Amino acid sequence: AGTLSGNPIAITAGIKTLDLLSEEGFHERLHATTGSLLAGMEEAAAKHGVPFRTGHVGGMFGFFFTEAEKVSSFEQVMACDQARFRTFFHAMLERGVWLAPSAFEAGFISAAHTDADITATVKAADESFAAMTADA
Repeated sequence: AGTLSGNPIAITAGIKTLDLLSEEGFHERLHATTGSLLAGMEEAAAKHGVPFRTGHVGGMFGFFFTEAEKVSSFEQVMACDQARFRTFFHAMLERGVWLAPSAFEAGFISAAHTDADITATVKAADESFAAMTADA
């Protein structure tokens, strides 16, 4: 039971999605695209002296405002600078980049994201980090 259960368009779209996900190298490309985004953001943060750490698996990622080398526990997440996250979130939104609005949510890259999308997002992050340090 469900609105699109058995709907031929929904079924066709689902089959096509599974075909694309099954292509050789799909997950590796997705992982590399996410890594490229986060490496660019880390570089931009470092340029502006902003303590910023990232992590990702495949197309799912997270980032934290912290001096810690790695964030891998609940306690470390809770110790991150949530006020700085909010400032960054709004700075990115002003530049047309919509991130999850909570420091505790994951972000996602899709196969539809292009190199130009990644470049534009890293540029927005660089500008956002610059604005954050100018205000400090």
